[in-house]
Amino acid sequence: MVADTSRLAPEKVVGAELIDIYRKVDEGTRLSFEDGVRLFNTRNLTAVGYLANIVRERRHGAKTFFVRNQHINYTNICNKFCKFCSFYAKKGGPAPYEMTLEQVRERLMWHREVPLTEIHMVGGINPRLPYSYYMDLVRIVKEVRPGVHVKAFTAVELVQIAQIGKVSLDQALADLIEAGLDSLPGGGIEILSDRVHHELFGKKLNGDEWKDVARAASKLGLKQYATMLYGHIETVEERVDHLVQLRELQDETGHFLTMTPLCFHPEATELEHIEPPTAELDLRAIAVSRLMLDNFDHIKSFWIMNSVPVTQMALWYGADDADGLVHEYEITYKEGEFGNKKQMLTYDNMVRMIEEVHREPVERDSLYRQIESPTAAAKTRLTPIPLAR
Repeated sequence: MVADTSRLAPEKVVGAELIDIYRKVDEGTRLSFEDGVRLFNTRNLTAVGYLANIVRERRHGAKTFFVRNQHINYTNICNKFCKFCSFYAKKGGPAPYEMTLEQVRERLMWHREVPLTEIHMVGGINPRLPYSYYMDLVRIVKEVRPGVHVKAFTAVELVQIAQIGKVSLDQALADLIEAGLDSLPGGGIEILSDRVHHELFGKKLNGDEWKDVARAASKLGLKQYATMLYGHIETVEERVDHLVQLRELQDETGHFLTMTPLCFHPEATELEHIEPPTAELDLRAIAVSRLMLDNFDHIKSFWIMNSVPVTQMALWYGADDADGLVHEYEITYKEGEFGNKKQMLTYDNMVRMIEEVHREPVERDSLYRQIESPTAAAKTRLTPIPLAR
C-alpha cells in the first residue's frame, strides 16, 4: 500500500536537507544539475517520491495513461555488439533471425481480435536488409492494421536506413513518413555520456549524432519518445547530465512526448557481474526524471522491465503512464527466460493494476489523446479493428 503523505507538512516529509528543493518544486522553478544529484544521493526516497508526485498530480491529477500496443522486433542480427545487450545474435546466444514481410504480416494477425492502436517496431542493425525492406515494413503494418499508429526505428536504425539507401537522413525520414511512419521510439543512445558510449556501445551513434537525428525528426514534424538506460556503469552525475541534456534538447525542439527510464538487466549480457536492478533505484530514477524534466508532459514506467508492483508504486513517484499491453517484447528477455516474467497484460489486468493503487486508468493513443476512461461496462468491450485480407 502506498503511504499517504498528503496531510503531512512538507517539512515533515522532505526534512531540512531537501526543503529548498521543495520550495523550487512548489513554485515551479527549474531544478539545477546539483539538485538532481542531491535527489539521487539522498537516503530519503520517500521525500523524492513526494516531490515528484506534486509535479505529477499538478499535471495529470490521478490519471494514468496506457495504450493497446504490439511490439515487433524484425531482426536480431546486429553489427554494433553493445556490451549491455542480450538481444542480438551471437555465438552461444540467441539464434539469428530476420523476419520476412510475410512473417511480419503473420505476427500482426496473431492479435487480430485485439483493438490495438500502436505497433512498435525496432530491431538490430542488419546490413543485409535493403532500403526497400524498411519502407515495406511500415506499409505492411498499415495494410494489415488500417489506422494504427506506427512507432518505429531508433536513431541508430534511421542512420543505417539512410546509409543503406545512399540517401540523406532527411530523405530517409521523408520516405518513411510517406510509407506511413507516425513517430519515433526512444533508444539508440542509452545514456548521453561519452565515457559510457566508449565503454559499452562505441559502434553506435554518439550523443551529438543522436541529438542531430532528433533535430531532423522534429523539423519534419515527427514526435519522439525519450529513454534513459540506468543501472549499469553510469554514475549519478552521468544520469543527471543525461536528463539535463534531454531537457535542453526539448527546450529547442519541443517534439518529445514522454520520457521512459529503463532499468538495465544484466542477464545474458557481457555485464552479468553487475547486480540486477532494485525497486529503490527504479522508483528514484522515475521520480528524479519527473522532477528534472519540467518540459516533458509525461513520464512512463515500463512494467516489462521494472515489474508490475514497481510500476504500481511508480504511479505515486512521478509516473503518469504505465505503457501498454505489450504483445511480444523480446529486447530484454523472451517469455519464459530467466524465470516466469510475464510480458503481456490483458486490458482488464492493466485497468486493475492502475485501480489497485487508487489511480484513474485512461486509455490513450500514441499521441496521448484520450480514447476513453474505462468503466465497468467498458473494461471487457473489444471491438476488433478491420483487417485487410
